[in-house]
Amino acid sequence: MQKLLSRVRYAVQKYDMIKEGDHIAVGVSGGKDSLALLCALSELRKFYPEHFKLTAVMVDMGFHLTEAAPPAPDTSEIEELCRRLGVPFYVHHSEIARVIFDVRKEKNPCSLCARMRRGVLHDAVKECGAGKLALGHHFDDAAETLMLNLFFEGRFGSFSPVTHLTVKDLVMIRPFIHAHEKDIKAFARKAALPIVESPCPADGNTERAVMKEYLATFDRRHRGLYERLVGALERGGVDGWHE
Repeated sequence: MQKLLSRVRYAVQKYDMIKEGDHIAVGVSGGKDSLALLCALSELRKFYPEHFKLTAVMVDMGFHLTEAAPPAPDTSEIEELCRRLGVPFYVHHSEIARVIFDVRKEKNPCSLCARMRRGVLHDAVKECGAGKLALGHHFDDAAETLMLNLFFEGRFGSFSPVTHLTVKDLVMIRPFIHAHEKDIKAFARKAALPIVESPCPADGNTERAVMKEYLATFDRRHRGLYERLVGALERGGVDGWHE
């Protein structure tokens, strides 16, 4: 935890992510990144000079309501984790999966799903009274997103460390942007985090998954690839990144 915590504190201070009295909703998907972020922020609030409140927010995508009807996700262990951390747990139920797979029958569902999920998540954050949303995107994600944008959109950029959504009156923060995925994985294993596997039929079969594998392969031959890619974002002052 100490290694992750130091990376989180560095990012939070560098980008001034947390203010006194903030109510921060942590977007919890059930994956390792979001659960590790929840644990890290829960630990950070014990000693961080700016006092803040946390709420864990999960969007139920409603896969159990689709024609394929996989079992509804069991979130009882996540609820127990939140109880131990002293963090309220809020679930917003939706029918996103049914709309995408049964009604629209999308062949390439990821883009639409991401947009719909973001909208529902933003609404859920406001429902629980939070003004900030913490997402579990990490250092490796930033490099992968940069390359995906170059390959498929012809633009140089990635997600921002801090994003202000004026229409929603919401601020998104990404405290894991200087944390490496390998360190998050190590913490998740050691802490035995209650990871809930995604029932999405498109999970793992995406261009992002292909890019992740490509960059990992290239990094094994040319160490420091991720650092150089993210460094380019910082040196260029792109999308709010800076040195």
